[in-house]
Amino acid sequence: MKEETKNKQNIDSLFNVGAHFGFGRSRRHPSVDSYIFCTKNRVDIFDLEKTDEFLKNALDFVALQAKQNNTILLVGGKNEAQLNTKDGATKIDMPYVAGRWIGGTLTNFPEIRKRIDEMVSLETQKEKGELSKYTKKERLLINKKIEKLEKLFGGIKNMTTPPKAIFIVDPRFEKTALREAKRLKIPVIALCGSDNDISEVDFPITANDSNIQSIKYFIEKIVETYKNNLVK
Repeated sequence: MKEETKNKQNIDSLFNVGAHFGFGRSRRHPSVDSYIFCTKNRVDIFDLEKTDEFLKNALDFVALQAKQNNTILLVGGKNEAQLNTKDGATKIDMPYVAGRWIGGTLTNFPEIRKRIDEMVSLETQKEKGELSKYTKKERLLINKKIEKLEKLFGGIKNMTTPPKAIFIVDPRFEKTALREAKRLKIPVIALCGSDNDISEVDFPITANDSNIQSIKYFIEKIVETYKNNLVK
């Protein structure tokens, strides 16, 4: 009975954040057919019981990563996901991409790391006042370079090796990140709207991936699970 009550509470929580809303029926990917409860006013409605099962499976995997102290890269570059992706990752000291995905971030990581190291070096020099040896114009150019690099790589500054797993908000939007992870056989957890091909994802969560409250809910679940299972 307690399990039934908990399941109902989970479903209610999902419903309250609008996780049940998919896209228009015409945009549905065939791989999510089995996870649609109905179509109302031409909009697909997810079966939240199945969404809850997907979420439990994903969280079990996240818990395992935390127990092994593994790095999970959080990716949410679409406008609705950026703020919560950054906030969530920061809470558990995990790397994140909350903007444009730079091609090769995973598959060409050594070269990406060189650019990050250059950014860190310039930032360190600036903090120590070592840029004073340059002219005002040169310092201006260096500061602009730091800003550009920070925008591109700030979220993965502390990622010294490729992650053991990756969480993606809308893998259809983040198709390059998904492709790179699959190429390196990095397990992918993903919040997938009804237009996603969930067969490409190791741990798909079928739910609303375009609403801020829905995205926030799932990121918070990932973060909370990781934090609660981290070996101290």
